[in-house]
Amino acid sequence: MPTLSRLWSLIFNSFDVRCNVTIPSMLITRRLEFDAGHRIPSHNSQCRHMHGHRYAIEITLSGDIITDEGVAEQGMVMDYAEVKRIAKSVLVDEWDHAFLAYSGDLPVLQFLQSLEGHKTVVLDVPPTAENLALTAFQLLDTAYQDHYGNHLRLEQVRLFETPNCWADAVRKDNI
Repeated sequence: MPTLSRLWSLIFNSFDVRCNVTIPSMLITRRLEFDAGHRIPSHNSQCRHMHGHRYAIEITLSGDIITDEGVAEQGMVMDYAEVKRIAKSVLVDEWDHAFLAYSGDLPVLQFLQSLEGHKTVVLDVPPTAENLALTAFQLLDTAYQDHYGNHLRLEQVRLFETPNCWADAVRKDNI
């Protein structure tokens, strides 16, 4: 016997077809913040010096609203607490209060390695806002899994270096 939510789903889907109305996929976004240092070694201005930022990261996921009756996530794409938990474990806790260093920046890497217990994240690219957003997207993309058959997927990572400057890493098929 079909559940009530399945019956409603059948009714709404029938309504969609008859009325030629498309129910859109839902987008949800969770914002987190962290502090980190970096430098852009080849930069022609201030950013070539070691400095830090209060970064903010916005993680946007898409999916259908979960309609399974009685599950804790009913009516959601994903619980925001779970979005946060995953982002913290995969990225934020690793980058928070760390120095984000480019692997080609040997003088800085040698200095940081001389500091016992220093939290350093070594990146294959210079830690610009653009590269950090792309790296974050790549790390988080595999972390968000579709457990409810609601087509959950990462769509965008927006990384704020300052309140006025940010970079967006957007899934290519959305551009």
